[in-house]
Amino acid sequence: MSNPLPAEAVRKELPAKVTRLAWILFVLGVVFSGAGYLLDAKRSALNNIVGFMFLASLASGSVFLVALEYLAGAVWSVPMRRVSEFLAGLMPFVPLLAIPLLFHLRDVFQWTHAGTVASDNVLASKSSYLNVGFFIARFIGVFLVLNLFCFLFTRNSKKQDVTRDPRLTTINVRLAAVFMPVFAFALTIVAVDWAMSLEAHWYSTIFGVYYFAGTVLAGLAAATYIIVRFHESGFLPGLRRDHFYSLGALLFAFINFWAYIAFSQFLLIWYANLPEETFWFLNRWRDGWEYVSILLIIVHFVVPYFALLTQDSKMDPKRLKLMSLWILFAHLLDIYWLVMPSYGGGVPLSWMEIGFPILLVGLVMIVLSFKLKRNNLVPIGDPKLDRGLSFRL
Repeated sequence: MSNPLPAEAVRKELPAKVTRLAWILFVLGVVFSGAGYLLDAKRSALNNIVGFMFLASLASGSVFLVALEYLAGAVWSVPMRRVSEFLAGLMPFVPLLAIPLLFHLRDVFQWTHAGTVASDNVLASKSSYLNVGFFIARFIGVFLVLNLFCFLFTRNSKKQDVTRDPRLTTINVRLAAVFMPVFAFALTIVAVDWAMSLEAHWYSTIFGVYYFAGTVLAGLAAATYIIVRFHESGFLPGLRRDHFYSLGALLFAFINFWAYIAFSQFLLIWYANLPEETFWFLNRWRDGWEYVSILLIIVHFVVPYFALLTQDSKMDPKRLKLMSLWILFAHLLDIYWLVMPSYGGGVPLSWMEIGFPILLVGLVMIVLSFKLKRNNLVPIGDPKLDRGLSFRL
């Protein structure tokens, strides 16, 4: 297959100043996060869960997008698929970010206290699932499986750059078919274990889908921002407004999907009015959390919905960059809203809450820099690349 891209566009490196900034942010994030653990272990552990779940969203959402392209047989996304593959390279760091939490489970999870479980019928009934041994086993199993799929997808894609073997695409299509149900199961375990079990008396059958909606949106927003920036910097010169429209339309679709699932969860619990379900929302409607709840609706749905409503807005690179960053912030706010009410005593907000976000920004930039140096930015061996570059709506 001929390569329609100029040679200088195949492999690039981030400017040295960007890499330096990445390491500075990463080190600052580590310092802030470590200092937080020294001052208030419970609060920092909850902030750690926020950072962990955000990074898990970014990495697993990116793997999902790679698998979705293969499974759907899409061609428009092929020229920029490698960006999602690079972001999927964050997956090995996700369990590493959770290691400090494994030493602070008792600080944040009620079900780790034997005395509390023994005197609580609800917790006792869930103890076969919510116990430390099984919790750690699920954690290890989930991220071993997700990292395995991530490795296989990216290995075959990079190998195809050299061999130009179309059978590798077929292999990845079959892998994607296996990955999808595994991904749904694994992501639900992450959502239930690390967020829902913070308030273990709560019941919701839609929570895993809720986290899935935010996960895909986060992976897509991160990829969109990087793709547009790379295009503007000359890294991806083959893209057209049609490609940008497809990215914008997907963002718009998942913004609506997230809002639909969020409202469905609220409506079903409000209508049933069962105490074991309603208390979770009531905890987010007092002590200042009511303002965060309203803000979440505006930030996560209203603003991006109207910002990407028109066809022209979905094609505008500046609008896409702004909304991608906005959506990533909204997803971070969403996870904060899910996790931090467990701390109690109002809305915690200080320098302790910025440590992990700063760390994650630095980590993403470091991983991108590393991947760009060692891999082609486009999958030059993919048999669908020519059609992807000539894509028209």
